[in-house]
Amino acid sequence: MSKAQSKNPPGAVSPKGKMMILVGPSAVGKSTFLAQAVKDFPELVDTITCTTRPMRPGEKEGNPYYFLSRQEFEEKVAQGYFVEFAEVHGNLYGTPRNQIEDNLAQGKTVIMDVDVQGARTFKRKYPQSLTIFIHPPSFEVLRERLLKRDGTGAKDIELRLKNAQEELATAQEFDRQLVNGDFAESYAVFKKIIEEVLGNR
Repeated sequence: MSKAQSKNPPGAVSPKGKMMILVGPSAVGKSTFLAQAVKDFPELVDTITCTTRPMRPGEKEGNPYYFLSRQEFEEKVAQGYFVEFAEVHGNLYGTPRNQIEDNLAQGKTVIMDVDVQGARTFKRKYPQSLTIFIHPPSFEVLRERLLKRDGTGAKDIELRLKNAQEELATAQEFDRQLVNGDFAESYAVFKKIIEEVLGNR
């Protein structure tokens, strides 16, 4: 795991809303689960993270991230803009405070996908949140997914695989676990978890 640069306000917050946090290695499928869940459940509110990593083909500003220069990111850190931030795979990622606080204050259910560092921070600050760790069916499948993903160089893949080994070792820390092998089957399990959180069953 790359060194964390997280800074978080002291104390826990107990807002009215709920939070679901997807955790897992890079390329395990977190964003795919999240995108489908938001389509199926209008009650869920996604958050948009800020990052300093380069934009990949097919991405655009605000989807899936707000893309900032390192200087812009550090200026926002100084302003207290992020509820948490960390350096992962050599890039900075941060979650805007207002996106979390405003939605939870309105009693909404926030869903997000973050790295292990971020998930730990959110669990401390929002103890009512449900964390779900997503596993790849195997380490080799994870490598293949990284190789197929556009914009990921060989050096970057090795870094992400190294981090993935450390992240997988933390899986027991989180509330639920599921394996993303066949997406349809895995998502059916995930959907039931969402229904439980939303009280739809």
